[in-house]
Amino acid sequence: MTHRGSPTTKKYELVYEHIRTFIDQQRFSEHTRIPSENYLCKKLQVSRETVRSAIRLLVEEGVVYTIKGSGTFFNKKRLLMHESLPENGEIKIGVIVQGQDYNANSHLLKGIRSSLSEKSVELKIFYTDNKLINERKCLLACAKGFHGLIVDGVKASMINLNLDCYSALYEKGVPVIFYNNFYAGSNFPKVTIADGECADELVKRLTAFGHKHIAGIFVYDNYQGIEKYKGYVHALQKYGAPYDDRYVKWLISDDTHDEKELFRSLWRFLKALPKCTAIVCCNFMILKSMLRLLAKHGKTVPEDFSIVSFDYSDTDWQESGITSSIHPGFEMGFEVGTRIFQMICDNEYKIHDYSYVFKPTVFSGTSIQDIRS
Repeated sequence: MTHRGSPTTKKYELVYEHIRTFIDQQRFSEHTRIPSENYLCKKLQVSRETVRSAIRLLVEEGVVYTIKGSGTFFNKKRLLMHESLPENGEIKIGVIVQGQDYNANSHLLKGIRSSLSEKSVELKIFYTDNKLINERKCLLACAKGFHGLIVDGVKASMINLNLDCYSALYEKGVPVIFYNNFYAGSNFPKVTIADGECADELVKRLTAFGHKHIAGIFVYDNYQGIEKYKGYVHALQKYGAPYDDRYVKWLISDDTHDEKELFRSLWRFLKALPKCTAIVCCNFMILKSMLRLLAKHGKTVPEDFSIVSFDYSDTDWQESGITSSIHPGFEMGFEVGTRIFQMICDNEYKIHDYSYVFKPTVFSGTSIQDIRS
C-alpha cells in the first residue's frame, strides 16, 4: 500500500513531526524545553541516532537550539512573534488528536498538511491523550478564532460530557469533521474505516486455515473498538467458528500505558484458553504488546499462536509478516483535510454530506498457521 503523494516515511521524520506538535502545543506555556532524548526513544520506540537526526533538522531550521548539559529548547520569543503577525486572510483549522498511536497520528498530520499545502491555512495541533478533560480544554481553546476543526473523538463509545461544546460550535457555524472515532447521534460528518468489513476479512483468513477457537482483544471505550468487536462476532458466526465470552478480552485505552500490568492481564487471559490457536488484536498498540508478551514467554508466531490485527500503522507492515489491515493514515488525513476546507467554503455545509468510509486494505502475511490437517 502506498500513501498518495507521500513516500515511505522515515523514522526521523516521525520524531520530527512529534517534536513540532509538542512545540505547537507548548508555545504559550512557560515550558520551552523539549522532551529528552531518552524519553523520545522510549515513547516512540526509536534509536537515539534517529532522535538526534530529527533534532539536527529542527536546529537547522532554527526551530530549536541545544545547550550542552541542559537539553534542547525551542525559541518561544520567535514563535510568539510569528504568532502575532497579521493573518492576511488565513484560514485557521484546529486538529484535535488522541495522540496514543503515534505512527497513525504522524501519517494523518502529514496527509492533512499535504491536502492543504496550496491553501492559505494555519494548522494548530492539540493532543487529548484520550482524556475528556483534555478534550474540553482543547475545544475551549478553539472556541474563538477557528474556522474549522478536525477531531478524533475521546472515549466515543461512552457518555461524553463535552457535547455542549460541540453544540456551541455547531450553532456558531464552525464546521467540525471527525475521523476514526465520532459521537453517535451528533450532526457532524466523519471519515472512518469499514471496521466490520475488516473484521470479516481477518476472521475469514483464520477460519480458512482451520482456526475455530479465536480469541479477540478489544478496546471498549472507543467507537472503533465496539465496531471491530461487532464485526468479529458476526464473522465468527458467518464462517462457522463458535463464539465464547471467555475468548474475548476487554481493555480500556489507558491499559496500554502500563505494560507490566497489561502483560499480567493478557497472560492470565491466554492461559485460561487451552484451545485457543489464534488471536485478533484490536489495534497496532495491542498487537505490539502481544508480540512482546509472547516472546517474553517463549511463544512464537504462528507456531504457538496465529495473530491478525486491525490498523497496522507503522511502515514495516510487509517486513513484519503480520496479517493485518493497513491503517490509511496519510490518506485519511488527506480526506479530512480536503473535506474540512470544502466545508469551510460551503455556506450550506450543514445540509451536505461530507462523510467518507475507507474500504479496508488487508495485507496477507505469514502470521497464520495452517492447522487444517
